[in-house]
Amino acid sequence: MKVPVVIMRGGTSKGVFLNKKDMPGDRSLWEEFLLDIMGSPDQRQIDGLGGANSLTSKAAIIQASSIEGIDIEYTFAQVSIGNQMVDFSGNCGNISSAVGPYAIEQGLVKVKEPLTAVRILNTNTNKVITAEVEVEDGRVKTEGTTTIPGVPGSGSPIYLSFSNAEGAVTGRVYPTGNPVDSMTTGSGSTIPVSIVDAANPLVFVHARDVGLEGTELPEDFSAEKLAELEDIRSRAAELCGFASKEDSTRLSPAIPKMTIIAPPKDYVDVVGTTHHASDIDCLIRMMSMQKPHQALAITGAICTTTAAFLNDTILSDILEVKEDIVRLGHPGGIMQTKVDLVAGHISAIKVVRTARTILEGSVHTKKDYTSAVQSA
Repeated sequence: MKVPVVIMRGGTSKGVFLNKKDMPGDRSLWEEFLLDIMGSPDQRQIDGLGGANSLTSKAAIIQASSIEGIDIEYTFAQVSIGNQMVDFSGNCGNISSAVGPYAIEQGLVKVKEPLTAVRILNTNTNKVITAEVEVEDGRVKTEGTTTIPGVPGSGSPIYLSFSNAEGAVTGRVYPTGNPVDSMTTGSGSTIPVSIVDAANPLVFVHARDVGLEGTELPEDFSAEKLAELEDIRSRAAELCGFASKEDSTRLSPAIPKMTIIAPPKDYVDVVGTTHHASDIDCLIRMMSMQKPHQALAITGAICTTTAAFLNDTILSDILEVKEDIVRLGHPGGIMQTKVDLVAGHISAIKVVRTARTILEGSVHTKKDYTSAVQSA
């Protein structure tokens, strides 16, 4: 069976984009279908389109929307590499940055030059994201001078605004009801954590409480340290009600996302660039599907920015917001978020990304899903 697909880079992630009409009509087959085309489970994903990394094992399912005020409905899928599962529970902000360009190029929205605003409903979180995409001669503009850490070269800027991101998955900004929870870890130590849900749920821990500096790069995390961090994340998943501690790695591997924070310090990023403490408001290291994130998830940046404006979380210990710009130092460099405040409250958080189409064609599946594909 041949299925139309588009492979796109969105921010620091890469994924397979599909029109919903080309998905199996029976939603219960979506997981099998996506595992098939991505080549999972297999650590190399050698028999599919996946890139053997959690940042490149993603899918976006898109359709034009009939909902008033919404242009596109978008479902995100995190396809496990080594396990027979697909996680639909959260969103990916980086992949979100390519949804607007995909919709324009596929003729799913009306084009307005020089800037087309695409209002996107993320069905995973039921939250609206507005993407502002530069358009030239009716096509998405890809060339430009905007650079983002973790992506070589430059491109045209895509402005993403996340509105009312709080409670995206759990319905509450504090899933446990507390800005800080005291957690006893598997090693028997007791540490403070903050679980915050905005764009995606994150569990924040101080680097010092888990024996880290906060300046670590992905290769600096030992297998033992990753297991310790996953133990904490699993306990947080249980506190959120996503799964039991014992089952969370299997049933809820993507949320909450383990997030390590530390006060500003000088550090060297993955390409050898030195960043100075004076240019950073907070150091941040995230885990993605039990592995160190090479950069920073957009939803992680949105959640961290939201948490920075809240009172009494553990971020309050290290981050004092003085501007509407928050600067987050991650392994790939520094990401900035801009906060729109109305009467002292966050109305939207904006980030700048780049995206581009890499390939448009068809993928051949192992199984014939023809009888289950929706009619156009």
